[in-house]
Amino acid sequence: MRNSGLYYDSAFLTKEDSLRLQSWLSSLHPIWEQRYSKNRPPPPGESQRSLLRPVYWLGNWQFACLDYYRPPKGVLHRCVKAEPYPPVLERLVNKMEKITRQVFRSKDIPVGWKLNTCLINFYGSHEKDGKWVDVARVGEHKDFEPGPVASLSLGERAIFQFVKSQGRGRPSQVVFQQWLDDGSLQIFGGERYKNHLFHRVQRVEKKKGCYFPLHINTFKTRRINFTFRFVPEKHILPFRDFPAVLKEDLSPYLKELAKTSSFFASELKNN
Repeated sequence: MRNSGLYYDSAFLTKEDSLRLQSWLSSLHPIWEQRYSKNRPPPPGESQRSLLRPVYWLGNWQFACLDYYRPPKGVLHRCVKAEPYPPVLERLVNKMEKITRQVFRSKDIPVGWKLNTCLINFYGSHEKDGKWVDVARVGEHKDFEPGPVASLSLGERAIFQFVKSQGRGRPSQVVFQQWLDDGSLQIFGGERYKNHLFHRVQRVEKKKGCYFPLHINTFKTRRINFTFRFVPEKHILPFRDFPAVLKEDLSPYLKELAKTSSFFASELKNN
């Protein structure tokens, strides 16, 4: 287990922790993001598009139009300081970090590593033109933040795959797949699972009839996933420290977040 680079606990969350998480989630107002912006327009031949699902970030917000955090070169002005973890998540994150240090090799854990950022993805169906479209999936990608990544799941189970690219135009090879259950914790890291292979969520089941009553218009959520990662603090900047051209692109998002978040309201006020 210590050298595998992959850890899974199907029953990490207690019933009480799950209920506390769901209560906190009910207070959130996730947002829809566009992939590009005025000052970072779509590449030639592509058009503007929204993300498949609404999202919420904690610790730092990596807006899609900033192109996310991609070290070693893509680190400047990628991570906007965001809300801290609520107490229920902070306690769970401490447990995840302890587990990681116990089961992963020290060489796979960078100096200063901690799970200080979290992407919350909402999986389900989106209403478009009067029809409900299932968008509960994520295409193959890598998480470029250094060190192990922890994934906490709520709701319907999802099939999570590690894949190897076979080149342009050819389907990727599935190397390993795993069902992520309600209340489960998955941690992956190291050369094989983190650096070499891609990963994706192929589909999310509908068998349990899970539904989370959240503040998201035209969207029915049946699975929620928290992905915890590490971003060096020096790369997380308050909104006021971003260049004016990027502030112009980000301001509509921060104004939307500020309607229900005292943190982002303060960030805009202090800009």
